[in-house]
Amino acid sequence: MKYILSAFLVFFSILVQGQTTIIRGVVTDAKTNQTLPYVSVAFTGSSVGTSTDISGKYTLRTNKPFAEIKITFLGYKTVLRTIKPGEEQVINIRLEPEGKTLNEVTVNSAKRQRYRNKDNPAVELIRKVIEHKDRNRIQSYDYAEYQQYEKLQFSFSNLSSTIGEKKIFRSYKFLFDNRDSTLVPGKSLLPVYLDEKLTQNYYRKNPESKKAVVLGAKKVNFGGFIDDDGINTYLNRMYSDVDIYSNNIFLMTNQFLSPIADEAPTFYKFFITDTITDDNNNKLIELSFTPRNTTDMLFEGEIYITLDTNYAVQKAKLSINKNINLNWVRDMYVNLSFDKNAQGRYQLVKSDMMADFGITKKGKAGLFGQRTVSYRNYVLNQPRPDSTYNGVSGLVTDEAKERSDQFWVASRGKDTLTKAESKVYKNIDSLQTIPAFKRTMDIASLVLAGYKSFGPFELGPANAFYSFNPVEGFRLRLGGRTTPELSKRYYFETYGAYGFKDQKWKYFLSATYSLNNKTIYKFPQNYIRASVQRDTKIPGAELQFVQEDNFLLSFKRGVNDKYLYNDFYKVDYVREYESHLSYTLGFKSWKQSPAGSLYFNQYVNGQLESIPNITTSELSFGIRYAPHEQLLQGKIYRITIPSKYPILSLNYTQGVKGLFGGQYNYQNLHARIDKRFYLSQLGYTDFVAEGDYAFGRIPFPLLTVHRANQTYAYQLDSYNLMNFLEFVSDHYASVTLDHCFNGFIFNKVPLLKRLKFREFITFKALYGAVRDENNPNLHPSLIQFPVDAQGRPLTYTLNNGPYTEGSIGIGNILKFFRVDLVERFNYLDHQNAPQFGIRTRARLDF
Repeated sequence: MKYILSAFLVFFSILVQGQTTIIRGVVTDAKTNQTLPYVSVAFTGSSVGTSTDISGKYTLRTNKPFAEIKITFLGYKTVLRTIKPGEEQVINIRLEPEGKTLNEVTVNSAKRQRYRNKDNPAVELIRKVIEHKDRNRIQSYDYAEYQQYEKLQFSFSNLSSTIGEKKIFRSYKFLFDNRDSTLVPGKSLLPVYLDEKLTQNYYRKNPESKKAVVLGAKKVNFGGFIDDDGINTYLNRMYSDVDIYSNNIFLMTNQFLSPIADEAPTFYKFFITDTITDDNNNKLIELSFTPRNTTDMLFEGEIYITLDTNYAVQKAKLSINKNINLNWVRDMYVNLSFDKNAQGRYQLVKSDMMADFGITKKGKAGLFGQRTVSYRNYVLNQPRPDSTYNGVSGLVTDEAKERSDQFWVASRGKDTLTKAESKVYKNIDSLQTIPAFKRTMDIASLVLAGYKSFGPFELGPANAFYSFNPVEGFRLRLGGRTTPELSKRYYFETYGAYGFKDQKWKYFLSATYSLNNKTIYKFPQNYIRASVQRDTKIPGAELQFVQEDNFLLSFKRGVNDKYLYNDFYKVDYVREYESHLSYTLGFKSWKQSPAGSLYFNQYVNGQLESIPNITTSELSFGIRYAPHEQLLQGKIYRITIPSKYPILSLNYTQGVKGLFGGQYNYQNLHARIDKRFYLSQLGYTDFVAEGDYAFGRIPFPLLTVHRANQTYAYQLDSYNLMNFLEFVSDHYASVTLDHCFNGFIFNKVPLLKRLKFREFITFKALYGAVRDENNPNLHPSLIQFPVDAQGRPLTYTLNNGPYTEGSIGIGNILKFFRVDLVERFNYLDHQNAPQFGIRTRARLDF
């Protein structure tokens, strides 16, 4: 009988596995009877699942002998249902909401009273939490160290289940088959990005020092199509570490006010909603909170406060209101867990942040990102040698990048990868071998970056192929550069251009040698470059290695026909360090020839004569320090991601007479500081201060020609109502303040807050002058300032006071555009000096 029964069971198992289980049904709300879309339905203990459609219907099928399904949806209680393997059946589900109703602290039998902070037990409790928060932070210890494992994952969400069957996507079917319907209730996720990191963190209070030693780092690699390091930096900035004890929490490039910030009772409503006991028999108060204004950068949710003398946060559940003034983010959740340590205080052990992105708030398909961080192996108040706390923090070594699979299995601990996540690394590697994917990325590179790749060489940029200006007229340009496929050490760049009006050829050629065997696109740079260039230039525009002739910038207001033909011979050496300290050494031989209506005139023996050009030779040294700088670096750009840390730069230039035909001796010293100030709910301010001093007698083309803007684009680093070549100085100081209120004002206006506009205000002041020794009115032998045909001046000094302008702007128009009304406050008697102007700028913000 034993053998017969065993044989029967084996036969039955084979029979069941050979049959298909099909489950159909509808999911509804148990209270309202409304159907629920996007509910997750899956076989228990597997990654096989689906989501309900817009009508709440679902169909689930498998050939495996599962005996139970699990139905989950955010905000509802999870439901388990037993099924019959191998049969087709209908199972309709009614989900019970698990949300809480927040009651006011004082309730009148006739009506609910108005919320007040005064005599409110919930507010009194949160004030106790605020009062004790310093002692509950890691910074309360003299020394602390811990290990941190983090996983950042991005997935396409709720893509059509048939997308992999379409002809255009058949090559990617292996990718579309790697779905997970169990990780997040209501979502079918297709992982496409994964980044893991294991760090050992050290903290010392006095002198304060923080250092992270990266033990392992692993992420998907998209090859040369995408700047992996830059994208990784930006994504990790969006999903920053969440410190609930900090006044402000930085997420999605915005500052959210913590529910236990010092000023939290001003912006939040608090309610005591429950008293519970945790797994360790500790009594906790559940404190729920909501924003007073649902459009502000605030959270809603619950925090659980210990009923001991710590008044510590034991758990936190943070989310955002659907009305929040936040772009592209449909939902966002942050869950924090704390455990009690040997000292009787609580320390963070788990942080889980999820965000659902989409073009519209109500769309189905989108992008889903999750960052999970585990903190373990805490060691408190045990000092280490000073060398432990010194050095560069967060440095990712080659050894850390090459860890074995066994290392990662051990490092993840309980945070194991899901079945779908475990295939991401291999799938993305396979993706790069598909010709269709290469063609798609090639087209994307041309559209977004402007370059068409041909392997070791790429052609571009496309936006400079055609442009026009008053001097050259219709201008055609063609150029390109080598890629790391040719060599990581050697890099060449060139272009040729022709102006049909001036009938002159322009050109550029450079050769770069990388000294650290890394592509020059990657930080830290260490290279030497030699270049030669002949091209047109508007005086005052800062010339980079390659002048980009963007077609859109061809459109300018007013008269703008004063140009230069510049001939450059340059040698530059650039050296960057991991600490983000860098320096440059350079030599430049520079010949300037006037073009268009610009001319160089000077008095010789009392007679006004025109000179064809001036030649200078310069030696330069520059130093820059940007602590904790984060970079988003592409093929043709490098963007510093704004942060609270300042960027300091100092440059010295020495003009040498007689060196390679140089005609002048002079020195120039330039300093600049950039810093962003975060003001919590009031937004942020970008502050720029710079100064410059030129020593020696020099003609006006070698003075500082102040940055002007006659285009219709709003430029933060230029004076938007100043004309080209309008002001020059041999010494100056300037300050720029650009403040974004981030919707703080408009969010309070009923008719405006639904538009989710954001307010900007800007002020710029420029103080400067020209010393008597460089004033051509006092020294006729110097090149004279330009005048028009009637002898009226076109170029001025700032000796009569500072130039000032300001603007008020509305941003986040259609989520992309900022429009400013700019006013010029003085020097309005100058020729063609506008008092007002409308300028626009495209910007992408969350």
